[in-house]
Amino acid sequence: MAQLWLRRIASKFNNNSRGHLKSDRSTNEIVGDSDSILSLADSIEATTRVAVHPVFTRRMAREWSQAELARRADISRAAVSAIESERLTPSVAAALALAAALECSVEELFGRPNAREPRPQAWAWAPSTEPCRYWEAEVNHRRLLYPVERISLHPAPHDGVWAGGVCHDSGDTAAEATLTLASCDPAAGLLAAEYARASGYRLLVLPRGGEAALNLMKRRLVHVAGLHRSTTEQPDRNAETVRATLGDGYRLLRAAQWEEGVALPAEDQSRSAEVLARCSRRWASREPGSAARECLDELLGGRRFFGRQVNGHAAVAEAVHAGWAQAGICVKLCAAEAGLNFLPMRTESLDLCYPAGNQHEPRIQALIRLLRSRRYRRLVSELPGYSAHQTGDLFPL
Repeated sequence: MAQLWLRRIASKFNNNSRGHLKSDRSTNEIVGDSDSILSLADSIEATTRVAVHPVFTRRMAREWSQAELARRADISRAAVSAIESERLTPSVAAALALAAALECSVEELFGRPNAREPRPQAWAWAPSTEPCRYWEAEVNHRRLLYPVERISLHPAPHDGVWAGGVCHDSGDTAAEATLTLASCDPAAGLLAAEYARASGYRLLVLPRGGEAALNLMKRRLVHVAGLHRSTTEQPDRNAETVRATLGDGYRLLRAAQWEEGVALPAEDQSRSAEVLARCSRRWASREPGSAARECLDELLGGRRFFGRQVNGHAAVAEAVHAGWAQAGICVKLCAAEAGLNFLPMRTESLDLCYPAGNQHEPRIQALIRLLRSRRYRRLVSELPGYSAHQTGDLFPL
């Protein structure tokens, strides 16, 4: 298929050169050292461009300038610029050279004829009301619509409205520049903000416990799923859970380690979680299948308890703070922000799971690069109960 596509290009342009093009002054070059030439368009496109060329996204994922890619592919920098802005269709030799330099196929960079036309949209899950605001993301070569959720760990502007059986897009849809993450990490808003700042991509966070997040991954509805079953005593539980749910062929990216325990009203100065377990209390509990619910069940020895189920660590802390629950299991960050007493029970590892085949996908590469950055690791380490000691580490299954 690659050769067929290349022959079509060759016959159309009859150009056996390697894509050389005269310099275009409209690119507004910022000229310095030849290996660090960047165009003004690069810095603008990194944050505002919506429909970006695959050559551009894969180059930015490696933090290469146009000059660096040109050197590796043995073509001119002007040719790279023209290809990215779709002012030039590359020659056969240039297309092959770019694919080799970016470690991907020609089809991934330039697609088949008509491949750049918008793909049909489909709902990730059906909306419960109409009209319904929605987000849009490209996941596994599908354009999926996600109903805007009532509770969000990082509210993002909606991409359109579903009304009368029709999608009314806002016009600024960034589906190809959106990474979807299902996770219950209460600091996901920080991750999303830093991801956008560092990469120009959007991180769409869907609040889900570990089991629900992996189920979305299994149905190929998200790029990344978060889970935190691994503890100091059982460090391999995240990997075991992924294998049992999804099988092999996935990788775990360490996002953080955190303290999980019992949140209590500020005036309750209890010092032992075990003593609490023997007392009759109203509990704010998480949904079955979540690590926090597992922790509560272990603390209570499987005994039934009084209380109500809530969604998310912050909701547990808010329930205790509001007074309708006397205790709940959550991470220390949420308890500290609500001004609650906190009794630590265990240290857990929060891992982000994604398919190994997506390792070189630009949005995944941008996430890995962010988690390994000094700035982000410092921010994580400053959160109450969080540790960035292993943040950015990769664990293949």
